[in-house]
Amino acid sequence: MSALGLVRWARAAEGFRRRSLLLKLQALDLLRLPPLRVKFRSARRLPAAPPQWQPPAPWTASLAQLSPVVLVRVDPGTETARAWAFYVQAYHYLGLRVVGENIGYLACDACGRDLAALLFGAPAWRAPHETARWVGLNQSAALQLHTLANNTRFLILPWVRVPHLASHVLGQVARRIDADWRAKYGHGLAWLETFVERDRFSGTCYRAATALRRPNPGPFRQDRAHTRVVPCKDIYLYGLRGGPR
Repeated sequence: MSALGLVRWARAAEGFRRRSLLLKLQALDLLRLPPLRVKFRSARRLPAAPPQWQPPAPWTASLAQLSPVVLVRVDPGTETARAWAFYVQAYHYLGLRVVGENIGYLACDACGRDLAALLFGAPAWRAPHETARWVGLNQSAALQLHTLANNTRFLILPWVRVPHLASHVLGQVARRIDADWRAKYGHGLAWLETFVERDRFSGTCYRAATALRRPNPGPFRQDRAHTRVVPCKDIYLYGLRGGPR
C-alpha cells in the first residue's frame, strides 16, 4: 500500500471511531445527532461508442503478419483511453470497473488496428492463505500486497483471430508494467496475479506466458464477509523479478 493509501486508511478509521462514540452517546440520551443525510450516487456514465461505430468483420492473421505488436498505456482523457474503455465495457463479460491504483493497456498491430485491451489493478483485499505463502507474504507483512497487481480484465477483441496473440501480449506487459507502475505510483511491482473461472476459460494464454497456476476455492475481494457464492477460479501468478518462482 502506498503512503497516500495508508493516510486515507488512517483517516477513515479515525472517522469510524468518532462516529461509533457519538452513536453510543446518543443511545445513552447524552446527545441528539442530526438526521442522517443520505447521498444518492448518480448512475455511472458508460463509455460512449466511437462515432458511427460498426464492429469490424472477423479477420484472421498470423502473429508474424501483425508484428510488431505495440502496447499503448492508457492515459486519462486521450483517444486511446476512450476507445479502451468502450471496448472493455462493451465486449468484456464483466464490463468496466476501475478503482484504486490501476494501469490499462491497448494493444495494436503494426498497421494501427486495435487488438486487445487489458486492465491491472489492486490485488485481492485479503489473499488466500496459500497465495500469501507463495508470494512470500504473511499476516504481519500484508502491506507488501502493494507489490502485487491483479489482471482484472483481459480482452482480445472478438473480431480478432490471431493464434498466440494473448500470450504474446501478456509477455509484453510483464516486461514493462513494473516501470510503468513505478512511474505512475512511485513504487514497483514484484508479482502479477489473475483469477480465471474454470467453467468459462481454460487459462491457456497464462500458462503459455509461464505463469504459475494454483487452485483457489475461496472468496475474492468483493466478499469481505466470506459469504458470497462465487464461481470456482484458479489463481495464476507471475513473478516479475527473476521470472516465476
